[in-house]
Amino acid sequence: MRTILIIGAGKSTSSLVRFLLDHSEAENIKLKIADLSLDNAKKLARNHKNAEAMALDIFEEDQREKAIQDADIVISMLPARFHIQVAKDCVKFNKNMVTASYVSKEMEALDGDVKANGLTFMNEIGVDPGIDHMSAMQVLDSIREKGGKMLMFESFTGGLVAPESDDNLWHYKFTWNPRNVVVAGQGGAAEFIQEGQYKYIPYQRLFRRTEFLQIPKYGRFEGLANRNSLAYRSIYGLEDIPTIYRGTLRRVGFSKAWNVFVQLGVTDDTYTMQDTENMSYREFINSFLPYSPTDSVELKLRQSMKIDQDDLIWDKLEELDIFNPKKKIGLKDATPAQALQKILEEKWTLKPDDKDMIVMYHKFGYELNGEKKQIDSTMVSIGEDQTYTAMAKTVGLPVGIATLKILNGEITKKGVLRPIHPEVYNPILKELENFNIKFEEREREYLGYNPDNLN
Repeated sequence: MRTILIIGAGKSTSSLVRFLLDHSEAENIKLKIADLSLDNAKKLARNHKNAEAMALDIFEEDQREKAIQDADIVISMLPARFHIQVAKDCVKFNKNMVTASYVSKEMEALDGDVKANGLTFMNEIGVDPGIDHMSAMQVLDSIREKGGKMLMFESFTGGLVAPESDDNLWHYKFTWNPRNVVVAGQGGAAEFIQEGQYKYIPYQRLFRRTEFLQIPKYGRFEGLANRNSLAYRSIYGLEDIPTIYRGTLRRVGFSKAWNVFVQLGVTDDTYTMQDTENMSYREFINSFLPYSPTDSVELKLRQSMKIDQDDLIWDKLEELDIFNPKKKIGLKDATPAQALQKILEEKWTLKPDDKDMIVMYHKFGYELNGEKKQIDSTMVSIGEDQTYTAMAKTVGLPVGIATLKILNGEITKKGVLRPIHPEVYNPILKELENFNIKFEEREREYLGYNPDNLN
């Protein structure tokens, strides 16, 4: 049997493993699921006859190299910063590799060696990046084949709570790594281009510059800019496009309320605080407010952030129980961001019966035969349960499909790749439709830049 090594057994791996095991007999494959936690690997293996769970510490060189040597293809589901260790071994032992993560500079530097060895390293083949690339490129290439000239490309993705599980005022729960949500947008200004003008949104303004979007059947959302949309001009072949903007989706009102935390300073992850192990939630919030011998924490926060008592934002803050004097942060030497994450996880963790939701929205503006046109393309995926979430499905299924196509010689392109080529994205998108991951396209009047649509 052919062996597929999966390194990393985190939450996004469940649907990947199920997909490959469902195809294991027909494809004559065996899965080796390796993780630092043997229990996590066993849980995913489910005692399946074609699955083997193993404990693996990727920093143990001999152990890592042996596992990679014994595989026919390697899937790394590790945190992005650890892929490079696996990638270098895959070059060394002539193994193809698949990841769902962005191509790092270190990974890009391996391109020459990967091509020289006749290997395929498929990266950015999850949901975002991944399905966003493939679905966007399919429409972009179709427009260009007709002779259309691109005027605008906007793309938004959100990992959200499904409508049937939406039971809090923020209309949000953690569906992926909570830390990434808390520190989102930090580390530099968001960059994009709008009607030929370069735009920059610094972190302190990010959550007050949002765009409103309507998703058929699912209502109104807000989009806020991702870090560097400009990088996608070269990736997508849109060097001369006047407008390109990539963003994150939230329900309307989330960003304005989240901005209170940004302005207060509690999303900062650059320093540690004193005695956070014994600090109450109330003391944590008070740490960032002016001293007053008489005013309450609530009053000081309202005055500092200019929040009226009857403002929905105030209800959202109270719902998080941030003024509780009895609950403790309970983390030693925590940064403000870590302390905030601890508070939020108590309220925003999915309940056992909750379902999550992935929403993706592309807008394509173009000119064809002297006429300006627009295509809106949307995809919504709802999770099954806490194991087979929409996040796990939209990350894991493209990884699994790509892995089998590389293993079977259906994807033959060599080098460090993204799924932006027709021979890659067309068959994968087609197969994803079998799992109800498909896009609905609407042609409409070209709207262009609409200042009335911006918050």
